[in-house]
Amino acid sequence: MRRPTIADIARQAGVSKGAVSYALNGQRGVSEATRARILAIADEIGWRPNFAARALNGARAHAVGLALCRPARFLGVEPFFMEVISGIEAELAARSYALLLQVVADHEAEMSIYRRWWGEHRVDGAILVDLHLDDPRVPQVEAMGMPVVVMGHPSAAGSLVPVWSDDGAAVRETVEYLVALGHRRVCRVAGMPRLVHTAIRDRAFSDACTQMGVTGHQIIHTDYTGEEGARATRRLLSSPERPTAIVYDNDIMAVAGLSVAQELRVRVPADLSIVAWDDSPLCQVVRPPLTGLTRDIPAYGAHAAQRLLALIDGGDTGPLEDEAPRLTARGSTAPPDA
Repeated sequence: MRRPTIADIARQAGVSKGAVSYALNGQRGVSEATRARILAIADEIGWRPNFAARALNGARAHAVGLALCRPARFLGVEPFFMEVISGIEAELAARSYALLLQVVADHEAEMSIYRRWWGEHRVDGAILVDLHLDDPRVPQVEAMGMPVVVMGHPSAAGSLVPVWSDDGAAVRETVEYLVALGHRRVCRVAGMPRLVHTAIRDRAFSDACTQMGVTGHQIIHTDYTGEEGARATRRLLSSPERPTAIVYDNDIMAVAGLSVAQELRVRVPADLSIVAWDDSPLCQVVRPPLTGLTRDIPAYGAHAAQRLLALIDGGDTGPLEDEAPRLTARGSTAPPDA
């Protein structure tokens, strides 16, 4: 079946294609009765505007881009980005916008994608994620002139509009909670050290541990996968001064860490307390259910999409500090056994 065209509408309405174009685009040149008849026929035969063709004529593409520099297999099991994308999609769908999503191998490929999308008028803007320290993408995107919202801390966003949450406050709350339970050997299984949010969490964790007298604190960096989380946990629990609490940078690693603890016959939470960042249903289906740092991740994505659509519309939109993660205590944390 071929798509209905302006010519099909013109034939049924008994008018020229020019008259149909005027009617569909809300321009003068046709009577209101003719416009109403043309619109009714267009709806009846299922005609929809060809956004690709309109983009070539300088009209909007009604699409935004998101390139993810992560392994494709990782996205299939990591809840965070799936929830972010669901929030972005919900906001875009309400405005009849599409999301162009592509997984890339590195930042060079990512910027190549953005330049092509922008140059071919395939997107009206983009969302930038996973800010790096001294991120080379920021000045390149600024030079392109494309509307862009950054999901990341404003300290590394340059002139781009950032949407972020206070990770440092969430880390401090977690350390305070564990110290109040009586833990003094607390470790953190973190993400990639070059990421801005990892650096912020690292600094907040070290500062909070020092201020609260946690002498046995340590940070191990990983790639966020369950395999790396399990490897880091095994290393920590096999050390002579093993921690009594571990904070993980995502729920995949926390669940993997719980499995390793059970494998080594380390009781959770009697011998080891576990806290997972980005609380998801995964944290609640394991036993014991994991204490998590909870936030509305779909809303986080939706807020980024709202800011981007406002930029595309030419609005004067500024930074947005989203709700900080809050600690939700469950069965994986308790005072350490004496």
